[in-house]
Amino acid sequence: MKRAKINLLSFFLVIALVMTGCSSKSSTEEGKEGKAGNSKTARNNTLVIGLEAEPTSLDAHQLSDFNSSRTAMELYDQLVHFKDESTELEPGLAEKWDVSDDGLEYTFYLKKDVKFHDDTPFNADAVKFSIDRQIDPKHPFHDTGQYAYADFTFGSVDKVEVVDEYTVKITLKETFAPFLGNMAMHAASIVSPTAVEKYGADFTKNPVGTGPYKFVKWDPGVEVILEKNEDYFKGAPSVEKLIFKPITEPQTRLAELESGNIDFIVNVPPDDIARLKDDSNLQVIEQAGMHVWWTALNTQREPFNNVKVRQAVNYAVNKEAIVEGILQGTGEVANSPVPPTVWGHSPNVKNYAFDTEKAKELLAEAGYPDGFEVTYWVPESGSGMQQPEAMAAAIQADLAKIGVKVKIQTLEWGTYLDKVFVPAEENEMDMHQMSWMGDNGDPDNFLYILLSGQQWPTAGFNDSYYQNKKVDELLEKARVINDKNERTKMYEEVQELVMEDAPWIVVDHEKQIVVANSRLKDFKLHPTGVFRFSKVTVE
Repeated sequence: MKRAKINLLSFFLVIALVMTGCSSKSSTEEGKEGKAGNSKTARNNTLVIGLEAEPTSLDAHQLSDFNSSRTAMELYDQLVHFKDESTELEPGLAEKWDVSDDGLEYTFYLKKDVKFHDDTPFNADAVKFSIDRQIDPKHPFHDTGQYAYADFTFGSVDKVEVVDEYTVKITLKETFAPFLGNMAMHAASIVSPTAVEKYGADFTKNPVGTGPYKFVKWDPGVEVILEKNEDYFKGAPSVEKLIFKPITEPQTRLAELESGNIDFIVNVPPDDIARLKDDSNLQVIEQAGMHVWWTALNTQREPFNNVKVRQAVNYAVNKEAIVEGILQGTGEVANSPVPPTVWGHSPNVKNYAFDTEKAKELLAEAGYPDGFEVTYWVPESGSGMQQPEAMAAAIQADLAKIGVKVKIQTLEWGTYLDKVFVPAEENEMDMHQMSWMGDNGDPDNFLYILLSGQQWPTAGFNDSYYQNKKVDELLEKARVINDKNERTKMYEEVQELVMEDAPWIVVDHEKQIVVANSRLKDFKLHPTGVFRFSKVTVE
């Protein structure tokens, strides 16, 4: 998966310069400007957002991490749209749609008089272009990107037909229960064909959609700037400009927020949340999320190709101590890969209790009475990754107690993703950290894309290269049944089987928590974790 990269040393030098400039202003003007909330004169109607890491792409069809989607998604629209604070669907670029009785044909009736940011008219041809570009290897612009979500989003699509200028029909190969929800996801965003034809592979750095904000510039390692779309078909946003800044170190992000240099931050240090809630210049915004955090075990390499070894390391890790001591209540201990906020979650599935002696017993049975050595890949920061280095250190210490010597290797986020999501035969990983936040509110979006044998990278995100024939059968059946009760039963059985096979060390479900300047009004978190600023106002 190709991504925009930046030399690591240069990145930190740039950030250091930016932080130096900010610090200088804070020290010389502290008496005049005080704490957060008083920089509005300088920025007027602009919001500055502190991200955990550099975006890897701004092409909606190539997004695969939160830093990218949180930056890019205000540039685009989809045919259907998730309602605010919900995964319920409402019309987007399509005014309405019909579904055939057999569930195979979806006909979308499009809004008229909508234009892309480059003045290209939005129509059925643009919809067909946006889907075919991702799923048709013979499409003239297929080679302008790599589309990690294409199979998951459109794998059931047989063909896309233009009925007339404002009507498009999508025919499926077989019924697919989550299809409409998938059509609200980022891979289903409609892009400007003119811009893709103009920029080719560089469209990722020159994105054009129909969304509430337009792209201005991307200065790698420094900032991405968007400005409001005055002609947005739902009405122009109130906030004039959005500036996204990558600041990898959590305390640095927090310091910049409290000094008033930025307005909004993610991945807040848990130690500081109680104090921040008492600061009248700031607001702490929380919501239960569709999130899961795990350590993936490479099931195709020794020693983790042995299920007893995988179970042993699960018993060895004190998950409650991580959640209580490191995350301090910003997450809850997980019992399965599916969050409680997603239907189909089974509360009856059991995670592995903390039991060092049981872990040692299983290791001995597996032929490793003295343990073994492994390398543990850890991102220095990253979307949804919470406190990656502290959590890694805790897991390292727990595994040392059963004789497993863990070498932690820390990587920059973009480089990390490039190393993790490669074909199994190319991956040198023993174990690594990963997290996921749901895209559409359907358990398929967790269990299929993350654990199906059909979703090994680069086809999908099964980063432990896990495969279980029974699991695969259940996941395939659940995708083509519209009966929610039947699907729930299948997903509950899958969760039991997966936890027994232990391809992951499943740790927690994170709450969504952001901290913003109090001048930001009407911001609402969304269950998908993508930020929406089009209805926000600034005092």
